[in-house]
Amino acid sequence: METPRPTRRATVLAAACALLSAGCGSTGSSGAGPAGERLELVNCGQPVVLRTPPERVVLLKSAAVPYLHELGVLDRVVARAGLYPQEYYDEATRRELDAVPLLTDRTDTSGHLRISREVVLAQRPDLVLGEVDGLDRASLAASGIALLEEPALCTSGGGDPGFDTVYEQVELYGRVFERPERAAEVAGRLRERVEAVRERVAASGAPPRTAAVLYPTVGGGVTYAYGAASTATPQLEAAGLRNVFADVADRVFEVTPEELLARDPQVLVLLHSDGTPERVREAVTSLPGADGLTAVRGGDVLVQLFNFTEPATPLAVDGLERIVDAFGPPAASGTAAGAS
Repeated sequence: METPRPTRRATVLAAACALLSAGCGSTGSSGAGPAGERLELVNCGQPVVLRTPPERVVLLKSAAVPYLHELGVLDRVVARAGLYPQEYYDEATRRELDAVPLLTDRTDTSGHLRISREVVLAQRPDLVLGEVDGLDRASLAASGIALLEEPALCTSGGGDPGFDTVYEQVELYGRVFERPERAAEVAGRLRERVEAVRERVAASGAPPRTAAVLYPTVGGGVTYAYGAASTATPQLEAAGLRNVFADVADRVFEVTPEELLARDPQVLVLLHSDGTPERVREAVTSLPGADGLTAVRGGDVLVQLFNFTEPATPLAVDGLERIVDAFGPPAASGTAAGAS
């Protein structure tokens, strides 16, 4: 799981398409040739060439799990590393993950995965999903191994952080694993869920409330906020909320209690990857002056696991439904409520 790190996002560079033999779509794919031929992609602004479909996949982050499960290819994963909270997955996905050997869940003090190149290479992967410190795209390419990162976690060349990225990424994985028809069906279902939330919010006619998405440090320390380049901003907008930090270009950045008080959001969404919800909430409510925040005074605080907002994956659609159920208009009669 990827915990906050200050980054600046950029759009996919059009010039990168010149590196490929065919044009790039919005997902950065060149379009695959006949089955069994190589697939040329642009990922994080960098060219990637891989054989399709991969047979030995190593996961270094959890973000791709919902895609692989929905496409029916999670059995291609031969090893995984990092954190995979059970709360993210349904029973079927948990069973599939439990069958995949865990190499390590060891992280550093900032929550980033620590794993050696040798351990990963020993799995003989033809594709690695997720980039980590000390095991980047270049070092894997030197061993003939392709790497794909989720666009919303790219330090550059990641493109739009919104829900269109989710649909496009499903279809990208569909090409990678030669499941394009199934990918189109999955993308369609996800789009329908997001549009149902938008329609629910629009039908209420309620003016948008202000909100902030934070990642507090449990036990004291830095508080991070999410800005315009994060999935948090379009997620809040779809839920009928306005990100008070939408004027900050960065994806994630440090925020002081004074700045938070000055912006005074009416709603708070607190993300975490460890610690109990109570401790995460306390990490914010114990900040100097926090009792003056409108969201705290009104009790409008939702704590949810990190991947329910970041990055843009199917889990962010689950997170959207959680947010609108917590703070949005009531669901129409006969409409199933999302997870709470």
